[in-house]
Formats: sequence, C-alpha cells, structure tokens
Amino acid sequence: MEMLYHQTNNPRPGLHLRVDQLKYDVQHLQTALRNFQHRRYAREAQEREREDLLSRSFTTNDADTSIPIDETLQFSSSLQNAHRGMDDLLGSGSSILNGLRDQRSTLKGTHKKMLDVANMLGLSNTVMRLIEKRATQDKFIMMAGMLATCFVMFLAVKYLS
Repeated sequence: MEMLYHQTNNPRPGLHLRVDQLKYDVQHLQTALRNFQHRRYAREAQEREREDLLSRSFTTNDADTSIPIDETLQFSSSLQNAHRGMDDLLGSGSSILNGLRDQRSTLKGTHKKMLDVANMLGLSNTVMRLIEKRATQDKFIMMAGMLATCFVMFLAVKYLS
C-alpha cells in the first residue's frame, strides 16, 4: 500500500504527459493507416477499371443512340407548310378586301350617276315611288289576266271536246 501511496501522491509529472502523447500518436497513426488503405483501395479500383476498359472490345452504337432527325424534319416541314398556308390566306383575304373596296367605289359612282340622271329628267322621289307602285300593280293585273285566259282555255277544251 505504501507503494500505491507513493505513486498517487507523488506521480511522475512527465509520465501522464507521455501517456497522452502516446494516445495521440496512436490515434494519428490509425487515421494515417485508414487514409493509406483508402487511397490504396481507390488506386486498385482505378487500375481494375482501367484494365477492364483496355481489355473490352468495342462495337458499333446500338439503334438506341440514333437521333430522331426524321421526326424533327417532318415537324419543321409541317410548320413551314402551315406558315405558307397562313401567308396565302392573308394574301387572299387582302385581295378580297381590295376587290370589295373597288366594288364599293364603283357602286357609289353608279348610284350617284343614277341620281344625277333622275334629277336631270326632273323626276322626284315621289314620282319614282309612284312608278314603282304602278309596276307592281301592272304585274298583278298581268298575272290575273293570264290566269283568266288559262281558265277560259280550259273550259273551252273541256266543253268543246
């Protein structure tokens, strides 16, 4: 016991420090060993992969790596056709609109000339309405006369034959 007493009461001051230093060195060496092993394993994996690549025989590409250019070209050509069709529609619409404008100006000129002719003849709006009314009355009179003539002809054919 006395010996224990001497060791605990009177420890060597450098011994504890040396134990801590040894523990630190052991941890440091273990970490260095792990790092070295990790680098060695990585280097071995790289060498295996390199050997695999060098020993592999390469072949041509499969059909999966082909680029779908045909579909893209068809899509592009259909877009161009649609664009041309829209341009044609716009052009025909513009020409139709210009034709309608020309017809409007022609009809305006014709209407103005008709009014000028009517005024030159001295006919007023009232006289023009009377003429139109008389034309419709004449049409009805003509229809009634035609019907009456047909009726008389029917009776003549029926009773005379």
